[in-house]
Amino acid sequence: MKIIYYCQQIWGVGHLFRTREIIRALSGHRLTLVLGGPAVEVTLPSWVKVVQLPGIKTDRNYKGLHPVDDGISLEEVKDRRRQQLARLFEDETPDFFIIELFPFGRRAFRFELTPILENLRQENIAKCRVFCSLRDILVEKKDADAFEKDVVGRLNQHFDGLLIHADDKLQDLGETFGRMAEIKIPYIYTGFVAPTPAPGAGPRMRQKLKISANEGLIVASAGGGKMGAKLLPPVVEAFKRLKTKRPYQLYIFSGPFMPQKDYLKLVAKAGDGIFVERFTDQFLELMAAADLSISMAGYNTCMNILTTRVKALVWPFPGDREQGLRAGKLQALDVLNTLDKSDLEPDRLAKKISMQLAKRSKSAPVIDLDGAANTRRWLDTYSDKSLAGPKKR
Repeated sequence: MKIIYYCQQIWGVGHLFRTREIIRALSGHRLTLVLGGPAVEVTLPSWVKVVQLPGIKTDRNYKGLHPVDDGISLEEVKDRRRQQLARLFEDETPDFFIIELFPFGRRAFRFELTPILENLRQENIAKCRVFCSLRDILVEKKDADAFEKDVVGRLNQHFDGLLIHADDKLQDLGETFGRMAEIKIPYIYTGFVAPTPAPGAGPRMRQKLKISANEGLIVASAGGGKMGAKLLPPVVEAFKRLKTKRPYQLYIFSGPFMPQKDYLKLVAKAGDGIFVERFTDQFLELMAAADLSISMAGYNTCMNILTTRVKALVWPFPGDREQGLRAGKLQALDVLNTLDKSDLEPDRLAKKISMQLAKRSKSAPVIDLDGAANTRRWLDTYSDKSLAGPKKR
């Protein structure tokens, strides 16, 4: 079957990496991935056709959209995107259209999505099933009632199914969305989308980094990087204050969207066992090799913590509830420990790091992490006329 998968990374990279894992599970289908944010160096399967719309980004405070390229107005970018997206559907006539996050998020992209969805529902373009691909937790909205009414209306009018990438035994969407009972289309919890490192990936990575048996490895990261300047400099200073019998190396990944001036300040601190890079496509392997991960609490990083079972300290993004809620659930299962603002003081953080390194490893909790494969299995059950599988509540 032919699938168009729409994913817009405008602030961080988490949505894109979760989408990549689902795409990998959809091998064998003819798949087109539609992107339209700032460029990210991410390796995609060779069989995936990538369509890059004229780029749109947002600022650090997530206030408004802006063109990625200078010299072109936002309205011109929007017009070009609408035209390119319309041509794509006319050329591809897909069987499935999967939209990451919308209508629960990316609502600023209604200018290009609403015309496509209306045409699809009227079968002006193609007879095509439409699905929303959604993470586990929603952020707060100023007018929650109006927001939820609008989301339910759009789901019931334009979508055929909702794929919630979570295990509802750990995180039920109803905790952050109050109108689940009004959703008339089928929805399922697929399990979390969590890539698993290959057998032996950790030891091979340690060998590649030339880390000896008596040395340790700490990996620090900040997702897309826009909030990295809050977390990573304190990690560097805390690392310098560590008092451990075992020597450690610290590998820092700022994220591709960290402002250049902040990144250069980090680079200036490199040396003496501290290594700084913007990004790596081998992050999962590094997590498997690490003795400790220090990070924010985004969806993908938390999934990496679960599958590699690395000891972890996380500082949840303070701007909304999403990361704090996720981190709190995982801390209750003894998967990780959370940091607050006061813990970022270097001496205090050094003690937290030492304590976490000294902790005994725990057995992994029973959580469904097979979300990508389950998504594939569920989509494969569809017939031309009906949706297979129960409606979960």
